Amino acid sequence: MNLVRLYIKQLTLLSLFCLFIGSNLSLGQEIAILKYKGGGDWYANPTALPNLVRFCNSNIDSAIPEKIDQIEVGSSSIFQYSFVHMTGHGNVVFSQEEAENLRNYLLSGGFLHIDDNYGMEPYLRKELIKVFPNKELEELGADHPIFKQTYDFPQGLPKIHEHDGKRPQALGIINEGRLVLLFTYETDLGDGWEDPAVHNDPPELREKALQMGANIISYVFKN
Repeated sequence: MNLVRLYIKQLTLLSLFCLFIGSNLSLGQEIAILKYKGGGDWYANPTALPNLVRFCNSNIDSAIPEKIDQIEVGSSSIFQYSFVHMTGHGNVVFSQEEAENLRNYLLSGGFLHIDDNYGMEPYLRKELIKVFPNKELEELGADHPIFKQTYDFPQGLPKIHEHDGKRPQALGIINEGRLVLLFTYETDLGDGWEDPAVHNDPPELREKALQMGANIISYVFKN
């Protein structure tokens, strides 16, 4: 009986995977927030994505729904979204099943943007090994197309919040020439996307954060 259940489960996952591949080119511009276990605050920066969506729809001719869904790492529903965003300050834990589901999503055309809200980096690196055991995060140079979409960032990723005072880094995982995962570290774009009253960032800093976010969105939907 257990073998039958396992076979049905594998067949269902395979069917969803094939369905996603077959319909990938026709996916809309829906985005979602990734829910994960481990105690980290995946729900941080609640006004960030709605503000980014409004900025994109007003400035780069996108048509992203303003309703931002929340999706769990291991859910088959993740395959409905072209773009998934992840943030937080603390611990991150993926089960092997969740890591496999996330890997299948990314390899079949999905994209994950992870923005370290400060403190998640050491936990995240450990869990990404489960997702891609044979790949490592590699830094994107300032000449990468993601910095030259609607807005030009000749120096690469902008610095929005100080954190540890380190330089901002855009780290990615590339599969067969396609950037499938972007990890923005020591910048905190999400804080720059938040309502002005949350962090009292100057307008020019928020503008840089929103423009870089728009570049990421534009890059994902065009590639």
